[in-house]
Amino acid sequence: FAHYLFDTGSYEEAMEHFLASQVDITYALSLYPSIVLPKTTVVPEPERLLDISSDAPSLSRGSSGMSDDMESSPPAQLSELDENATLKSKKMSHNTLMALIKFLQKKRSSIIEKATAEGTEEVVLDAVGDNFTSHDSTRFKKSSKGRGTIPMYSGAREMAAILDTALLQALLLTGQSSAALELLKGLNYCDVKICEEILQKKNHYTALLELYKSNARHREALKLLHELVEESKSNQSQDEHTQKFNPESIIEYLKPLCGTDPMLVLEFSMLVLESCPTQTIELFLSGNIPADLVNSYLKQYSPSMQGRYLELMLAMNENSISGNLQNEMVQIYLSEVLDWYSDLSAQQKWDEKAYSPTRKKLLSALESISGYNPEVLLKRLPADALYEERAILLGKMNQHELALSLYVHKLCVPELALAYCDRVYESIAHQPSGKSSGNIYLTLLQIYLNPRRTTKNFEKQITNLVSSQNTTIPKAGSVTAVKVKGGRTTKKIASIEGAEDMRMSPSSTDSGRSDGDAEEFSEEGDSTIMIDQVLDLLSQRWDRINGAQALKLLPRETKLQNLLPFLEPLLRKSSEAHRNLSVIKSLRQSENLQVKDELYNQRKTVVKITSDSMCSLCSKKIGTSVFAVYPNGKTIVHFVCFRDSQSMKAVAKGSPLRKR
Repeated sequence: FAHYLFDTGSYEEAMEHFLASQVDITYALSLYPSIVLPKTTVVPEPERLLDISSDAPSLSRGSSGMSDDMESSPPAQLSELDENATLKSKKMSHNTLMALIKFLQKKRSSIIEKATAEGTEEVVLDAVGDNFTSHDSTRFKKSSKGRGTIPMYSGAREMAAILDTALLQALLLTGQSSAALELLKGLNYCDVKICEEILQKKNHYTALLELYKSNARHREALKLLHELVEESKSNQSQDEHTQKFNPESIIEYLKPLCGTDPMLVLEFSMLVLESCPTQTIELFLSGNIPADLVNSYLKQYSPSMQGRYLELMLAMNENSISGNLQNEMVQIYLSEVLDWYSDLSAQQKWDEKAYSPTRKKLLSALESISGYNPEVLLKRLPADALYEERAILLGKMNQHELALSLYVHKLCVPELALAYCDRVYESIAHQPSGKSSGNIYLTLLQIYLNPRRTTKNFEKQITNLVSSQNTTIPKAGSVTAVKVKGGRTTKKIASIEGAEDMRMSPSSTDSGRSDGDAEEFSEEGDSTIMIDQVLDLLSQRWDRINGAQALKLLPRETKLQNLLPFLEPLLRKSSEAHRNLSVIKSLRQSENLQVKDELYNQRKTVVKITSDSMCSLCSKKIGTSVFAVYPNGKTIVHFVCFRDSQSMKAVAKGSPLRKR
């Protein structure tokens, strides 16, 4: 009766009877030759296979009788008949397919449930060690979303593959692309090869991506997605199917794969790193992909974006970048700056105060991060340029005097020297041993008071510092210490007062230089004390400088009027501190007197012994016996009882019987 209803055009009623008859879906699908089924499926012939080509035309062809009539018709009638036949064929095909869709949807829940149960059972058997199926790997094929391997003899899953493949085709043929997409997004058993071919022909790229995704064929999906993105970027592309794809689509697809396949994520993230650097690096961070792995991959396949990746990663999360990566980022910046310097030097256009964007990044990185090796970077710097970078590196090596000399004598920017001293002072002041943090200002003061060294001698010191890693140069604490005792300091001050050398030795080692060195420095005609900078330093940082030591370094001819901005607040602070300490001293003395008075009062404690006073230990009267009073002033005992109790406690503590 179902076949009869199908012949007469009652397709939905026919499918209802097929459903009530509980026949296999392959029986009903044999009525639809336009539906392509998996090749491994053997579709049984129904008892009475209908000739659909004459009574119920499929999507691929019309009725043969109608074709014969059209051959003998006049041209005008032929066109009209052809149009009517096409409309009738489409209507009949649509109705038959809609009936099939309803039939398959009603059968689907039970079939998918059985297929899922089979997959779960196999997973459980594998978990308990049942490997009876491992001897013949040719019986397995790849599964859909998270279903493991599917044995070829799996009846329920084979039936599920037939159903989902046919259902997807029917939905596409009836124009229900959104329903087909929902089918692929959920648990499905669609045959990949058949559905892939159909979706490609009809340009259903979104559904094709979901098909690849549900079958864990991520490489094919990403290749297709990349092609769609490139096609959408092209000006020649006006296809509405590709216009909605952008680089962010690739990033969204890669997010779930970070934990399972990081190498695939790195491979395809290179395609969008240049166009979407921030989003791509956020992908790396959110996916917890090791930074060393990402950096090595970028270094090999995208060197131009390596610095950008490290820079953004450091900006997002400073703690997530290791010392090695910090060092590599600084090396990249330095290489770019050196290339820029070489180009300008060749054109004789180099200016020490010129700052390119990369040089600004280099200076910022050198100051803010500490994971790099300053000695290695120092060796790469040219001897006659990039003094600011050299000064920062010397500061990282605690060579404060050389760093300040660069700021003062090479860069001629006292503001940078003062800012450097402030950074050192604040960093040392927070440390437990920050007592000599103000000595860094005395070092700068000595440099201002010293004449400029010749470029030859200064570069010689820098070269010696870099060439030998074991060379020890006095640090700020020892360099700037000004001794009051001894004749050497007296001689230094005398030399400043007599303006013989017009300078103060910056360190104890320089004070012992030979007469030849003194003659060499005296030959510099333009060697003058930078008195203006000295006075500015004293007036701006008077609260951080040891006033007594600073005054001893100044030349004798320095006018007292010029020192008022330094001495006035210094003396005011000193007087205020003296006043405060005097008040504190008086308060301490008063407190001491109060404690003594309380002690005397405690010693005047009176204990009254009457005829009724009892010993708290033996419960006998005290009488005229020697007694002891406990600190609370109320408990009275015989002195003998007190002594015996103390002896018993001592014995009890030393007894081995009480030790456990």
